Amino acid sequence: MKRQMTLSGIPIDFPTFGLPKVTYSLCPECGQLIKAVLKEKEGRVVMEKKCPLHGEFEELISPDVEFYLQMEKYFFGDGKGFENPIVEEVDKPCPFNCGICARHSSTTALANIDLTNRCNLECPVCFADAKRVGYLYEPSFEEICFMLKILRERKPIPVPCVQFSGGEPTLHPDFFKILETAKSMGFSAIQVATNGLKLADIEFAKRAKEAGLCSIYLQFDGFDEEIYLKLRGRNLLDIKLKVIENARKVGMKVVLVPTIARTVNDKEIGKIVRFAIENVDVISGISFQPIAFTGRFDKKEREKLRFTLADLAREIENQVGFIKKSDWLPLCSAVALSHFLSAIFKREVTAYTCHPHCSSATYLFVSPEKEAVPVTRFFKMEEFLKRLEKSAQEIKSQPSPLKILSEAKAFLSLRECFIEEKAPKGLTFRKFLATLFEIISNKYERDESKVGKKSYRSLMVGGMHFMDVYNYDVERVRRCIIHYVAPNGKMYPFCSYNTGPTYRELIEKKFSVPFKKD
Repeated sequence: MKRQMTLSGIPIDFPTFGLPKVTYSLCPECGQLIKAVLKEKEGRVVMEKKCPLHGEFEELISPDVEFYLQMEKYFFGDGKGFENPIVEEVDKPCPFNCGICARHSSTTALANIDLTNRCNLECPVCFADAKRVGYLYEPSFEEICFMLKILRERKPIPVPCVQFSGGEPTLHPDFFKILETAKSMGFSAIQVATNGLKLADIEFAKRAKEAGLCSIYLQFDGFDEEIYLKLRGRNLLDIKLKVIENARKVGMKVVLVPTIARTVNDKEIGKIVRFAIENVDVISGISFQPIAFTGRFDKKEREKLRFTLADLAREIENQVGFIKKSDWLPLCSAVALSHFLSAIFKREVTAYTCHPHCSSATYLFVSPEKEAVPVTRFFKMEEFLKRLEKSAQEIKSQPSPLKILSEAKAFLSLRECFIEEKAPKGLTFRKFLATLFEIISNKYERDESKVGKKSYRSLMVGGMHFMDVYNYDVERVRRCIIHYVAPNGKMYPFCSYNTGPTYRELIEKKFSVPFKKD
């Protein structure tokens, strides 16, 4: 097989699959780049690594070898990165050359812009609030416009989706003007990662919607008052429910974002899934985020709290029942659909070319009677994705006059994967395809009067497992599709911005002012 290159001409190393395998990681003590081995040990997947200065380390990667290997079956190739990477030199090894460099093999599916490190909560688990770190990071409106411009200038695909984060982003004095600017610049989806305090005000929610906000990425830890007291310092459940109701009234979507730690709120998972199904008209997804460890944690404490994507799949199966571990797919499985759409539309489309172990999910298709059916129950998903990939290559290779025949043949072939008698009520193959195309294009239907006429109600249930220095894997960093953009004009993969080299700290200190306490 010919070795693939990035658009900047840098060779891409094919990811290593199976067990055991060798990758590169970081020493948790000094941050030095060191070799690591991923292997099966007593039915689990563990990472073993050794630093010349600080000795040996072992970390749990997955408690379920079968689930871990299941994710690797759905890899449909790397991306090719950017035509115009911000950092062209590759004189330092990953992850010490971020900006994004010419070595990076994925384009941006979602960009983050931190608007401030101020917050209107004082969560006991938070380490980044301005009050704690002693400085204020809050880019000006002009700096934020510059960062948005950087994103839209990326080639071959301008960044389609932006998320404003923080701190608490709704506290930025130019919040509404920032939303309006992002909308005017052509972002197809604009969302905010928030604790919800400001959006619990219906007038604030209306203004945000009018300014261009599409969806609310809502911190949501469960339904137990004690969980909120432990994680957030106060009971916030009533506020969260108010935000969801306001989103319903003004026509925005909500993604619930529970941070999950073992023994803290892992028993709330089933309740959260059932709640989302009941409110699927306004909740488009759940993005469970297993806890990542920032700072120093001894092994005993990490083992107590560590929660993986395999744990998530197991707990959902145990607590919900009708969603099985076998229903889960890695996010990168959507690459086959991206390749197919690219061939049909004759242009590049966003491809989720992340590593198979970065994120996994299942999609539920929910009938008007709230019957939720995982997509894998009525659709031969593995066969479908392989046929998509094959059809994409055939369509691209055909001369123009024959492309229509190839496309028609492809649709007939894909139709054979649909098991109509097992689909939820009213879901046809045509509606199923329309729903998939909406999902991959980030064009979720928000007009309730049209739902069911062309597409079907769906709910994403998944997890994104961000890394820490203990389980750091450079192969994952090089394929990251969630990027931060900073006032210096550079872009950073999520897991190198927040851990490892921790570019966040460097950026925030450089572009900050002393925090004035009240």
